[in-house]
Amino acid sequence: MEVLRTENLKSYYILDIFGKKRVVKAVDDVNISIMENEIYGIAGESGCGKSTLLRALFAAIEPPQRIVGGKVLYRENGKEVDVYSLSDEERRRLRWSFISYVPQGSMSVLNPVVKIKETFKDFIESHTTGKTKEEAYEMAKEHIKELGLPIEILNAYPHQLSGGMRQRVTIALATVLSPKVIIADEPTTALDVVTQRGVVQLLKEIQSSRQNTIILVTHDMGVHANVTDRIAIMYAGKIIEEGKTEEIFENPMHPYTKYLIYSLPKFGDKGRRESAPGSPPSLADLPPGCSFHPRCPHAFDRCKKEVPPLKEYLPGHRVACWLVEEGKNAAS
Repeated sequence: MEVLRTENLKSYYILDIFGKKRVVKAVDDVNISIMENEIYGIAGESGCGKSTLLRALFAAIEPPQRIVGGKVLYRENGKEVDVYSLSDEERRRLRWSFISYVPQGSMSVLNPVVKIKETFKDFIESHTTGKTKEEAYEMAKEHIKELGLPIEILNAYPHQLSGGMRQRVTIALATVLSPKVIIADEPTTALDVVTQRGVVQLLKEIQSSRQNTIILVTHDMGVHANVTDRIAIMYAGKIIEEGKTEEIFENPMHPYTKYLIYSLPKFGDKGRRESAPGSPPSLADLPPGCSFHPRCPHAFDRCKKEVPPLKEYLPGHRVACWLVEEGKNAAS
């Protein structure tokens, strides 16, 4: 069953630079549908709008970011709710109890001068009704044990823990109230490969045991290949391809997706890996037509003039590309 969807979601940054107004189209007309009990991945280069999309889904919009169109709809207790039609109090209740957020850096969540146990107690006490600090502490201990983390970390300060352990603590904090949806924004950033694996494994174990939904953002296509059930490829504020992860990796249909996947190293292949030529466009000054056309070696006249719609060409596999419309698969 569907747990979250967006309808023509648009989230822009409205900037005033020396008296001149600039509009940064970070999320531009995004339509996604995310199901219960799945890990949904979002991939793309830095600056394509991934983190802005997550903040819009989490209803954590702060100036200069604004929602300028569309809806974010959650299904809670069988009822669909538009998060931006709620009051501030209703939105606060929705966060953490129904949907939680794991940010890129643990130190943006953990207070460096407060022990981990105090952070847990304050968090649980402020987001639940009728719990004392002692009850909150017991709840934190049980949760830490359940996740297989050492109980001693509760008596530590953040700086006494490794980067990987701090990130695990952040995940534990985000999941202590058993949310239905977990948003993870680059949870493995700045961690070594072995530690990354441990953090990702913890997320997978939580999702498997609690049957919740994880929305995972990372530019690491290897992580997506090993973790996600479905994946959306984002470019210049738009979703340009979406489908089952296995199918996307076996049959990428958009040229940009092809570059992302085929740039990955492969065992035994010593050939040169090729990435997308050029650089992503400025979200404040997008080219006409398909935003990828200045970098696409297959672009033709229609690509330069018309924006391709995101259409389903195979069951569950959507692509926004005029090449596919013309019957030319990007993987061929």
